Amino acid sequence: MLIAGISGAGKTTLARKLSERYGLPRYELDALHHGPGWVPRPEFEADVKEFSAQDRWVTEDQYHRALGDLLWDRADTVIWLDLPRRAVMWRVIRRSVIRAVDRRPLWNGNKESVRNWFEADHPIRWAWSQFGGRRAATAERATRHPDVIVIHLHTARQARHWLREAGRHS
Repeated sequence: MLIAGISGAGKTTLARKLSERYGLPRYELDALHHGPGWVPRPEFEADVKEFSAQDRWVTEDQYHRALGDLLWDRADTVIWLDLPRRAVMWRVIRRSVIRAVDRRPLWNGNKESVRNWFEADHPIRWAWSQFGGRRAATAERATRHPDVIVIHLHTARQARHWLREAGRHS
């Protein structure tokens, strides 16, 4: 199962909840991608190919430059969190502030700081600049993968409702 959406849409949170509810192995792509010092891990693509060859898993839809359509090709279901820009920006800014203040390690000892906010690929800048393009790319991927079930959710309320209802039918 693949969770799609721009940074701040809630991909990791939903993946964690689905993993807990259905006992799915969960793979956090950021943890697999970022080595110490925010340097990409050379094993990243091999690790993703290995876990996604399994029958059951849940992860976030990201790192398209490195992975292409690998995860879409191997997923049976995609949950698309297509929240409004204002909701995404509120979430990603709030998350970044909390991370910069508490300085808790994220992945492989990396910590977020305010200085990171000025990098082009920081989630705040990424979510703002890539919002429309990411939405179009996800719609296009869905068209190219007609055998994948796509559950398109437009609000956090819809996502919570869908998760509640999915739990009732499990």
